[in-house]
Amino acid sequence: MHLSANTRLPALLAATLLLGAQLGGTAGAQQRTITVQLNGQPLNLTPPPVERAGRVFVPLRGVFENMGATVVYANGEINATRGRRTIQLHIGSQQATVGGQPQTVDVAPFIIGASTFVPLRFISQALGARVDWNGQDDVVSITFDRGEGAAPPQMVTPPPTQPPAPPPPPAESSVRVTDVVPRPDATVPGNHPTIQASFTGGEADPNAVHVTFDGRDVTAQSYVSPRGMTYTPPSDIPPGSHEVQIVGRDRQGARFRMRWSFTSGAGEPNRHPVSYTIHDVRPPQGAPVSHDFEVSGFTAPGAAVTVQVGVVREPESFGRIVGGLFGLNGTSSVQVTVTAHEDGAFRAPVSVDAPGGSTLGIVITASDPVAGLSAEPMRYTVHLR
Repeated sequence: MHLSANTRLPALLAATLLLGAQLGGTAGAQQRTITVQLNGQPLNLTPPPVERAGRVFVPLRGVFENMGATVVYANGEINATRGRRTIQLHIGSQQATVGGQPQTVDVAPFIIGASTFVPLRFISQALGARVDWNGQDDVVSITFDRGEGAAPPQMVTPPPTQPPAPPPPPAESSVRVTDVVPRPDATVPGNHPTIQASFTGGEADPNAVHVTFDGRDVTAQSYVSPRGMTYTPPSDIPPGSHEVQIVGRDRQGARFRMRWSFTSGAGEPNRHPVSYTIHDVRPPQGAPVSHDFEVSGFTAPGAAVTVQVGVVREPESFGRIVGGLFGLNGTSSVQVTVTAHEDGAFRAPVSVDAPGGSTLGIVITASDPVAGLSAEPMRYTVHLR
C-alpha cells in the first residue's frame, strides 16, 4: 500500500486523546463489539479488537499489514516498518521506539492465547494516521491523509530494499610497475632471461594481474603476488625484439599497466657462469619458520636472485605447478631481490605478517639481467610457526 508520509500530529493527538477519554468512561462496562475502519473500509480482524484500561487493542498483524507495513515478531519484540517509519515495541513493556526515538506507551502490548495485541492509538499515530472515535456506534475510523482526490490505499507488498551501488573504482591506480627485468630497451646477449617486476605504491590483486609475452598470455606460467611477478621462459626464446605487458587491478579495482620491450640474442654473453642453477637452499622443504627468517643458498656468482614468499591456498600442488597466485594480502607477501656473492652465495631476509600455522610458498629465481641467462626457478613450501 503506497501511502503518504505526511503526518498531521496536532490533529492526530487531539483525535487520539479524545478516543482515550471516551473509551475511558467504558472501562468498567461490559465488553462491546468494536469495529475498525481503514479509510472508510471495515477491517475483518481475527481475533476482534479488545478494550483494556480504556484503550482499544487490535491484533498485531491484521492492523500492521492492512496499513501497508511489514512486521517481524520474535522473542517478545515487535519491529514494524512502513516506508521510512519504523516502530519497535516489546510485550509487557511500555517502552517503545519510533523512528529511532524513545517513546512511552500508555498500556503495554500483551498476548491473549495465540494472538499479540497492540494499542491502536499508538500504532496509528506512529504510522502517520488520523483516528476518530464514534462512541455511539463503537467505530474507530483510521484515515491516512493522501490529499484531496487521491485514490484509497491498497494492500501491496513493499519491494525489497536494494543495496546502494558501490562507488566506481578510481580512474587510475596508485600501484606502479617498477624494477622491471630486463630493463626497457635493453639488449641482452643470451636467450633465456627471467622476466620480473615489482608492484609499488599499493597492493595489486593477484587474481586480476595478467602477463603477456610477445602477445601470448603467460599468466598461468608466472608467479604473481601483491608485491610483484616473475616469469621464466621454459626454453630459449628466439633472438630479436620481445615485448612484455602487465595489466592488473589494485585492491580497490583501479587499473594499472606497464609495457616494455627488450632485445635478446644479440651476440655472445659477456660472461659465462660456472653453474646457473639454484642449490643448497635454506630453509629446506617443509621446515618450520618464524615470521622473520632468511632464505639462503647458492647460484652463479653475481646473479640477481629474487625471492618471493607468500601464503599459498593449495600447498599440495604448489611445488608441481609452473606458476601460480599466492599472498592473501600485501602484508602476507614479500618480494626481495639480492645479488649473489663471488662464491655464488646469497641471503635474502624476509618478514611475513601472516597467521601462525599458515603454509608459505617460496619461489627463488636467479638470472643474469645483462647476459640474459637464468636458472630454473625453485619452488617449495614451509610452515609458519
